[in-house]
Amino acid sequence: MEADEFQAILDAVRTFVEKEVIPAEDEIEETDAIPERIRTAAADMGLFGYALPVEYGGLGLTMSEEVQLAMVVGRTTPAFRSMFGTNNGIAGQVLVNLGTDAQKQKYLPGLAAGDLIGSFALTEPDAGSDPSGMRTRAVKDGDDYIINGQKRFITNAPEAHVLMAFARTGEETSGTKGISVFAIDTTLPGVTIGPSDAKMGQRGAHTAEVFFDNVRVSRDDLIGGVEGEGFGTAMKSLAKGRLHIGALCVGLAERLIEESVTHAVNQTQGGTPIGEFQLVQAMLADSKTEAYAGRAMVIEAARTYDDGSDMRTAPSAAKLFCTEMVDRVADRAVQIHGGLGYMQEVKVSRFYRDARLFRLYEGTSEIQRTIVARAMLREARK
Repeated sequence: MEADEFQAILDAVRTFVEKEVIPAEDEIEETDAIPERIRTAAADMGLFGYALPVEYGGLGLTMSEEVQLAMVVGRTTPAFRSMFGTNNGIAGQVLVNLGTDAQKQKYLPGLAAGDLIGSFALTEPDAGSDPSGMRTRAVKDGDDYIINGQKRFITNAPEAHVLMAFARTGEETSGTKGISVFAIDTTLPGVTIGPSDAKMGQRGAHTAEVFFDNVRVSRDDLIGGVEGEGFGTAMKSLAKGRLHIGALCVGLAERLIEESVTHAVNQTQGGTPIGEFQLVQAMLADSKTEAYAGRAMVIEAARTYDDGSDMRTAPSAAKLFCTEMVDRVADRAVQIHGGLGYMQEVKVSRFYRDARLFRLYEGTSEIQRTIVARAMLREARK
């Protein structure tokens, strides 16, 4: 995409976030839903397909462009990004990375337009960060597969039309090598979507359990038409998503800093603005410095992702730092607001709760540390 064309998109999204989404944050929190007017406008802007290929109706952004967009989108409630996040990210990328031409043609145009919502169904009660314990099974039955199992914490499942669902097609002893991925229509007999989970934060973004009870799918629904490719595809999709989350955290940190600075300027104690107190200044300075470091880290990691020199370690390092960073920034923001920061209706209180999830999903901080350390050790052994 030409630089001026992308800048126009970025400016339009920034204006939309500032003028339409941020003013609707209280409404989203109260109703636990994204207003239809915002959903329609986001679809018209191409946000449901910003990371999907142009030939299927997407914007085809590079990783460097995507993180810039994410930092803008991250300035408001995470539920806004979550609405179209799985289409572009972990669900849509499964199709981009592994899907057959027929599968891409079947699903990607609808995902890019926002007519379809896709979900990434990997996590299970006993298989989260380590999918080798996956119990969902897909057993061949003629030209079909019969799928049984349960998934947990599946983002956008209540709204999903299609699930990129992972199931074991090999023996349990095969570990992650026996995992395949299927496109499963949520209207098929035997597919049950549980009620939306009651979460700590991120109201308006929905997760739920998914149950498969003798669900029959065609072998044409086996993504890529090859068994045993599911785990590798998941990891490739997750690496991209992790860098995206790092960028979201930078955007949210910058919003928290703005809320904190505004409060420090306007709130007084003993007739003096609290921003004049050096300990408050120290918290502001620490937050600004960490957010600045996170922004630089994400931009550099996106560069190495695009040129192919580092598509695994840098995304994990960026997610680790930025997700931990935004929690520290959110904590300081609450502290700067004092008792007011503990009130639910205050923005920083809400973002404090919202931010906590980033250290957990798409690979916990502990998993990111493991990925980074193992890469360091592999390099040392060469």
